[in-house]
Amino acid sequence: MLNDEKSSENNKKESPLVSLEPDLKLFNESIREVAVEIMLEGLSSYPIFIAHQHELKLGELILDRHDLHTEWSIHASTFEEFVERGIIKQELKERFIKAYKNPHDFMCVFVVVPEGANFIYYPYLKD
Repeated sequence: MLNDEKSSENNKKESPLVSLEPDLKLFNESIREVAVEIMLEGLSSYPIFIAHQHELKLGELILDRHDLHTEWSIHASTFEEFVERGIIKQELKERFIKAYKNPHDFMCVFVVVPEGANFIYYPYLKD
């Protein structure tokens, strides 16, 4: 029981981004390829990738943490799906688009943790 208390204390102190960053570095090229494909196929000008450690019914699974032995799974989605599902509210669409960084330089990642979810932009690694 004492170990459980210690591990939950550690989880509160450490940002989930600490464990996410190595996976984003590892998945960098795969995520970039999917983003380009989403844009070239005309699916969206705003690809969004969802990083999570649980089950999720949003977007399409592209990198499974169980298969790849990593901390995080990644789903591919789009701005349009986020609006359709009500994750991005109609009245906030323009604000999101204005804040959206160049998808050739940054991946837009919707990080889902038990405490909530948030968007981050992570730079693609330079070749």
